[in-house]
Amino acid sequence: MAYDFDLYVIGAGSGGVRAARFAAGFGAKVAVAESRYLGGTCVNVGCVPKKLLVYGAHFAEDFEQASGFGWSLDEAQFDWATLIANKDREINRLNGIYRNLLVNSGVTLHEGHAKIVDPHQVEINGERFTARNILIATGGWPQIPEIPGHEHAISSNQAFFLKELPKRVLVVGGGYIAVEFAGIFHGLGAETTLLYRGELFLRGFDVSVRKHLQEELTKRGMDLQFNADIERIDKQADGSLKVTLKDGRQLEADCVFYATGRRPMLDNLGLENTGVKLDKKGFVEVDELYQTAEPSILALGDVIGRVQLTPVALAEGMAVARRLFKPEQYRPVDYKMIPTAVFSLPNIGTVGLTEEEAREAGHDVQIFESRFRPMKLTLTECQERTLMKLVVDAKTDKVLGCHMVGPEAGEIVQGLAIALKAGATKRDFDETIGVHPTAAEEFVTMRTPVAG
Repeated sequence: MAYDFDLYVIGAGSGGVRAARFAAGFGAKVAVAESRYLGGTCVNVGCVPKKLLVYGAHFAEDFEQASGFGWSLDEAQFDWATLIANKDREINRLNGIYRNLLVNSGVTLHEGHAKIVDPHQVEINGERFTARNILIATGGWPQIPEIPGHEHAISSNQAFFLKELPKRVLVVGGGYIAVEFAGIFHGLGAETTLLYRGELFLRGFDVSVRKHLQEELTKRGMDLQFNADIERIDKQADGSLKVTLKDGRQLEADCVFYATGRRPMLDNLGLENTGVKLDKKGFVEVDELYQTAEPSILALGDVIGRVQLTPVALAEGMAVARRLFKPEQYRPVDYKMIPTAVFSLPNIGTVGLTEEEAREAGHDVQIFESRFRPMKLTLTECQERTLMKLVVDAKTDKVLGCHMVGPEAGEIVQGLAIALKAGATKRDFDETIGVHPTAAEEFVTMRTPVAG
């Protein structure tokens, strides 16, 4: 049978665009359908605009510390509307870049909501197209628990478009999105409370990292409330929100921001017309080749619920394109040693195993850890401290994990991720000459284990 397309991609986010561009580059006839915005969550309501807001929030510290270096500044004033307008302009520019990337690659772009009619057919804007393969790359969507008054809360999608900066913000959640936005609101001057139902935020990260960040955020005056959850939200006559917790306490806020999880975006996708299966959490089930139970339909990225990070979706998109259209170049995605950053204030950078994971895996562990006040702060009143930690296998000397909390942690850990991926030992670290004076050199000068 002759198909209209060799590959029909539903979703123009990071993974979908990567798969489409490279498949077209390998000679395939490709189409992409997108109903919202080119670039997906990351470009529009995720990592890119979020980091722009993090940069904005960080200036408060820079102004505060400037006097130690001889700068006299008038009282700084912040305008939320200017930041959001400039952010929107940059996102619009990136949307255009994504459009050009697709079109210049020879990909056909269909703007509208695509629905799968059968294993080889898609309907969009009243037209039907056939495809040898269909790729689901529709990503995720934030979800807010349906408690009484949930309609008064916002998610990350709305946070990027608030008309003004709320005076009092209650951030609910313990993952990286909650921690990052709490830092943004707090840094920009809002009275910020972070509420999490667990014992300590950032579950899954190294316990030293979690505790160190807790200490630093508390130093900065952020209100951290753990083992706490919301019962209901009531809107008051003056527009403020009264928040009742499950323990009976009541808090007042102008904005309640939920970052308690994301669901796969499968609304009205037509999966019922196929043999595609979902797992217990509602994500699309795929095998190691990203094939669903329906052989002609594949899925990748956040919609399969594996590692929900933009660079992982990019790698998966590349793998799919190569396997289908350039098999001699195919290699599977390696999910080990994936570096990641949390753009909290201060930042977190991490790669490899946590201390807890290493011990659970049966390694004889040595821990090297350093906490210090960065050189930049020595002329200021700021008492922020940086954490650096290495998790080492005592028998093989192999570095199993690398963790940092401090300025530019993500930038520093990216380079170290290459070393860990290559199997670096602690001796390799020790024999590497440091760049002086930097914070990063601490990673190659830690000599004495703190625990074993």
